Amino acid sequence: MDGQIYNSILTRHALVIIFFIVIPAMLGFFGNWFIPIIINSIDLIFPRLNSFRFWLIFVSLFFIYFSNFLNLGVGTSWTLYPPLRIIRHIGFSVILSIFSLHLAGIRSILRSINFITSIKKVKIRFIKIINTPLFMWSIFITTFLLVLSLPVLASSLTILITDKIFNTSFFNIQGSGNPIIFQHLFWFFGHPEVYILILPAFGIIRSSILYISGKRKTFGPMGIIFAIFRIGLVGCLVWAHHIYVIGIDIDSRIYYIRATIIIAIPTGIKVYRWVITIYGYIFKFNSLLLWIIGFIFIFTLGGLTGLILSNCILDIFLHDTYYVVAHFHYVLRIGAVFGIFTGLSLWWELLFNVLYDEILIFIFFILFFFGVNLIFFPIHFLGLQGRPRKYLNFRDIFWNINIVVSFGFFIILIRINVFIFIFFSSLIKIIRKNGI
Repeated sequence: MDGQIYNSILTRHALVIIFFIVIPAMLGFFGNWFIPIIINSIDLIFPRLNSFRFWLIFVSLFFIYFSNFLNLGVGTSWTLYPPLRIIRHIGFSVILSIFSLHLAGIRSILRSINFITSIKKVKIRFIKIINTPLFMWSIFITTFLLVLSLPVLASSLTILITDKIFNTSFFNIQGSGNPIIFQHLFWFFGHPEVYILILPAFGIIRSSILYISGKRKTFGPMGIIFAIFRIGLVGCLVWAHHIYVIGIDIDSRIYYIRATIIIAIPTGIKVYRWVITIYGYIFKFNSLLLWIIGFIFIFTLGGLTGLILSNCILDIFLHDTYYVVAHFHYVLRIGAVFGIFTGLSLWWELLFNVLYDEILIFIFFILFFFGVNLIFFPIHFLGLQGRPRKYLNFRDIFWNINIVVSFGFFIILIRINVFIFIFFSSLIKIIRKNGI
């Protein structure tokens, strides 16, 4: 495989997963479906704006895929770091991808404004904060983070386009620009993006725990609500722990280390109270319980590796290795996707008016859980051995671990087919039930 093709596939994989799968599933699907129910409203307060936002996803998705067929494709990685992204990529491929991200950002901001306004204006006034579903609070904090961070990403991408089209030198060091500024701007969006992807999953997990335990509220509900607020607040103040290698001074490094570790405190509070809530129920078999335990395991493991990377000395040693890949995939890709499937398992009957097959869901979970762990857990050891990421080839010393990772990938392929079978079997049940 050509290196540019590999980089283009890698870039498209990251952008599509983040901007066109996880965020639309968490906010666009679950949020649009259940927030009106929670706030006791027929629809969101701006339904036409919501419809316009929905159709934008197809336009932006078209541009992100079309950009990979122009010139040599977009091999920039999802971070789009200059100045190499300006010099090496000739043509309109990068410009179209940035335009697609602008459309995706507009779509997310419109949705966020709609959610915030609906929750503030339509919510029942006399309901107590302690009785408000955590899913609503998680959506509210997520949309606030989107409104706060997306304009920063949009401004940095706009300046990047001016550097590429109009030959300005904001990020080009040859014209006295500073590419480090782009990294600060990008990660001011990029780190809140981590919590934008995972916070709705927290609300889904809490709702699932209440359902299987038969309880009206989790252990310490106010602590969980304030923990989400603290995560959202502190998450906006620790962006530079992604870029220790640029030469940050020692005082700033100490601040970012401590601030990052502080985020672990409210996160640990949530996990502890989830476990206490389901204590005593764990011996009863339920496929939904499997998804909850799987999410807690996956997210906790990803959080522990994040604590390791918060240390600037270890992070410099592990920077841009497969250890970082394993960390953010455990927290984001696997953790967020586990949250999505937990929500589907919880609300499948409400969404489709049919029951799913427990055995098939159990098989699907087993394949998913063991498949992703076979892929990403061994990658930690590749990173500790110094294998850099975003490289097409690898040394023979890494051959055995890559064989294990490839085996996990084939399990994931089988898992996809099982879910497709579950979905279409439910669709057939709906057709028979309604006599279509």
